[in-house]
Amino acid sequence: MTENTQQTPPFAGLTPDCVLNAIESTGLIADGRLLALNSYENRVYQVGIDEGPAVVAKFYRPLRWSNAAIAEEHAYSAELAASEIPVVAPLLINGATLHEYQGYRFALFPRRGGRAPELDNLDTLAWLGRFMGRIHAVAAQKSFSERPALNPETFGVEPRRFLLDNGFIPPDLLAAWESVSAQALEGVQRCYERAGDMRNIRLHGDCHAGNILWTDDGPHFVDFDDCRSGPAIQDIWMMLSGERQEMTMQLSEIMEGYESFADFNARELHLVEALRTLRLIHYSAWLAQRWDDPAFPAAFPWFNTQRYWQDRVLELREQVALMDEPALPLRGF
Repeated sequence: MTENTQQTPPFAGLTPDCVLNAIESTGLIADGRLLALNSYENRVYQVGIDEGPAVVAKFYRPLRWSNAAIAEEHAYSAELAASEIPVVAPLLINGATLHEYQGYRFALFPRRGGRAPELDNLDTLAWLGRFMGRIHAVAAQKSFSERPALNPETFGVEPRRFLLDNGFIPPDLLAAWESVSAQALEGVQRCYERAGDMRNIRLHGDCHAGNILWTDDGPHFVDFDDCRSGPAIQDIWMMLSGERQEMTMQLSEIMEGYESFADFNARELHLVEALRTLRLIHYSAWLAQRWDDPAFPAAFPWFNTQRYWQDRVLELREQVALMDEPALPLRGF
């Protein structure tokens, strides 16, 4: 996995004064207003600016990404913005988008309001599909060189190994979780085999409703922190929910908009449940790797409890069965 752990809490020295001083190191003058926004991977703040609009400051988790990988994230979002796609790209200040202050790397973004999209609204899904098609049309024109790929190894094998090697599974559930997670990864492999050869493109990587801000003018896509290479369906499947019939209808609406701007390989639909399975395994390891950050035990007190791992065993058993079902149809029911 690309993430690393460390003994010292990663944001221990990021005090309000440090945040404000970091902003002013770029030449902007903060007016003292500081609001912490909901984020665990990084630390994100809305900062008031004297004689100007507020900005959003994202302080990157130490050790997670290299400067070159962050530069690719920024260049990708700037490229999309230049194509008039509504993404929130970092501000260019003094010729740079990535800044550093007292060892903390950070970027500043324009503040954008909005609400979560209504993913049960078919018109909203068609609208999102059009923009996702536009994003992928641009994304397919170049490749990442510094960002990792999303695949069974990086999102399944490596996270599973981390959890087992570091003793996170309770002893009385170890055999059950080890067995079902192995079965799940075998199911993932079968799904990839059914999908066959696919083209990896640059992705948003974490395109759930929380990373889409909706206004009367439509969506804004935010937080490209997890952008990476992978199959196009990764940026689509998280918009699907409910029973199979509901997901089929939702997929139809998304694709009606998507295919107006980008081609879609229907064989990637074999990966929907496989990618969901990989996300479940990766999420557990993501929490485990950050357990030395005091924000995580406070925000996720249910993690690493007996009940948590019991539920994960049941969840993975369900996914093993779902991965052997036929892929969602691209059209109709």
